[in-house]
Amino acid sequence: MIPIAKPFVNEAEAQAAYDTILSGWITQGPRVAEFEEKFAAYTGAAYAVALSNCTTALHLCMIVSGIGPGDEVICPSLSYIASSNSILYVGATPVFAEIDPSNYNLDIKDVERRITPKTRAILLVHQIGMPADIDAFTQLAKKHNLLIIEDAACAIGSEYKGKRIGSHGDLVCFSFHPRKVISTGDGGMITTSNKELAERLKLLRQHGMSVNAAARHQSSKIIFEEHVEIGYNYRLTDIQAAVGIQQLAKLDQIVKERREIAYQYHEAFSKIDCIELPYEPEGCFSNYQSYSVLLKENCKVSRNDLMQQMMDAGVSTRRGVMTSHREPAYAHFCQNVSLPVTERVSDNSIILPLYVPMLQEDVQKVIEVFTRLVS
Repeated sequence: MIPIAKPFVNEAEAQAAYDTILSGWITQGPRVAEFEEKFAAYTGAAYAVALSNCTTALHLCMIVSGIGPGDEVICPSLSYIASSNSILYVGATPVFAEIDPSNYNLDIKDVERRITPKTRAILLVHQIGMPADIDAFTQLAKKHNLLIIEDAACAIGSEYKGKRIGSHGDLVCFSFHPRKVISTGDGGMITTSNKELAERLKLLRQHGMSVNAAARHQSSKIIFEEHVEIGYNYRLTDIQAAVGIQQLAKLDQIVKERREIAYQYHEAFSKIDCIELPYEPEGCFSNYQSYSVLLKENCKVSRNDLMQQMMDAGVSTRRGVMTSHREPAYAHFCQNVSLPVTERVSDNSIILPLYVPMLQEDVQKVIEVFTRLVS
């Protein structure tokens, strides 16, 4: 069975984790600080703050943005549920907006229609690695005095107008889940250009503690910490960070190979008239965290039947990106939400295998099976 995805890890990551374990410092410490420094340098951000995962990163971004009960945050429903959950965690209300079906990112015109006096922020998701139009949304946010928080869970290594995602805004969140382009098993990162935000994020991730363990360990004098505000245990471990450092060193090559596989899919599927292929707008550079194909109404096979037939042929697939507003946990306040474009894209798209390294014979098998079933 050809898998849908798998992390690109080998002896380098295993050795880094091994060495860190034997160092005796396995929780948040020197490797985390090194990972943060290298991640900030890679993205072009001034600061990077490592966290236990992207969901906790989003949660802390809501807190440091001052978002709370009575506030609204506009976001896509076409995203993993963690995006909108982070809004609910602080007592605010997610307001779901439509997406542009060509790139799966927020439709800016629909976003503007949904702005109210209660709107505090826009949660801009770079869906499946395709950058959203950051400049356009930044202008919209300034017009209405709103904040922008970027959910870049899928977008490490992607670029917008020649700059890497993570360098454009004050709060940008990344994920290192195994389905992402690089992985630390699980983990997250926030990049920011704001020193005060970076310092408060580091405070909040470790129970609001004024002095971290590394500072106490390195001090020649006794230090007693204080807990200056209510915080959380959202720390990344040094073991994970050691793996992340090795993964980051491979990132450019991983993105290059992912794009090469995506181009093979583009070329092979370009003449099939019953599907829509991923679209990379001008100024956008995608890492192709996922390769999603949208089935048109004239497709001879339904999405679900296609997934089953591909599985029977030895090729794993996944359904298109989920819709949060249709999940049972959201039923109590989303009964009247209507997002026909979002629902059509979610219900009729299929994600094909794409990972590094992927054998050429497996790429060709995916192409052959998919083409035969939809043509």
